[in-house]
This record gives sequence, C-alpha cells and structure tokens, in this order.
Amino acid sequence: MHKLIRAETPMSLDDVETIRAIFDEAASAHRRFATRGVDAIARAAAAIRTATASGHKVLVFGNGGSAADAQHLAAELVGRFEIERRPLAAVALTPDSSIVTAIANDYGYEHVFTRQIEALGQAGDVALGISTSGRSRNVEAALAAAKARGMVTVALTGRDGGQMGSHADIHLNVAESSTARVQEVHRTILHAMCVMIERVPEIT
Repeated sequence: MHKLIRAETPMSLDDVETIRAIFDEAASAHRRFATRGVDAIARAAAAIRTATASGHKVLVFGNGGSAADAQHLAAELVGRFEIERRPLAAVALTPDSSIVTAIANDYGYEHVFTRQIEALGQAGDVALGISTSGRSRNVEAALAAAKARGMVTVALTGRDGGQMGSHADIHLNVAESSTARVQEVHRTILHAMCVMIERVPEIT
C-alpha cells in the first residue's frame, strides 16, 4: 500500500503580502459601500417584505457568478437565513437549463430572462437583476420588461452601474473596478437584505 506524500511549499513573504492585500482590499470595498449604500439595502429589503407579504414574489437573475448569487438569494428566501419563519416566494431564473437554452436558441441569449419575466412576472412582484459590470444586456432588458409590467425593479451592479440603474426603482451600485471585490460586496449586501427581511415580526 502506497502512502501519499504531500510536499508543502513554504509561503514566501510576497505570497503573504498578496493574500493580506486581498483581504485589505475586500474590507475597504465593503467600507466604501457602507458609507453610501445602507439606505438602498433597507429599501430593497422593504420592497421584498412588502411584495411577499401581499402574495407576490421575487424573481432574481444574473449571469455567471451573479447567477450563483441569484440562486443563493432565492434559496435563503424560500428556505431561511438565520431564523425560523414562513417561506417567502422567490424564484431564480437561472437554474433551468432547458428553459434557458430553449430561449437562447430560439430568441437569442439577450432574451433568456426577459421571456421568463413576461411569463412569470406580475405587477407587484420584485425583479432583482445582478450584474458585476452593470452592462449585462440580458439583465438590463429583463429589468426594463419588469418595469413595464409594473414590477418593483432592483439592480445590483458594479463599476459605474452601466444603464441598469435607469431601469431600477432601487439601485445598489458597488463602484469598484475589480470583479472579485464587486462579487464579495454583492454577497454581503444580499446577506444584509436577508437579515433586514427576517427582522420583521409578520413574516415569522
């Protein structure tokens, strides 16, 4: 029987400084957003509370890492975040490969979320679009379609926010140039929203 021998490579001072710099940058990005974005988080959480309390739902969507964040938020709302409570109606528009690929094949990838908004969205629902660049055309188009249907629109963006903010009733912009830093702050924003949603006694 052969034993697996694992050789450990010692970390250099440069490695240590690189890792520390990543954590420092992430912390600074969080602090920068916190100085100006807290009100928008509270407004987005209140919009979700109002919608789900009145029998409406949240439709959330994005591409790549933002698709994962969309699914994460939907899971926290339908399941729970930190406290026991009733489930809240939320659907991520990203995980159904048959729907996404059928729409992309028949209509083009720019329509993968718009078509689902038109099928599932109703006035009073919340549409939450996530894009680290703020320039994802399919997310922007879906927010525009949601706004036209009378849905409450929330944009979670990075960099300068692109055009997505113009289609959003509530715009949460993480004005960082690094995609990684934007994604890290996005995840904290979503967690903060979940905390605020669960603080309301009526949903328990």
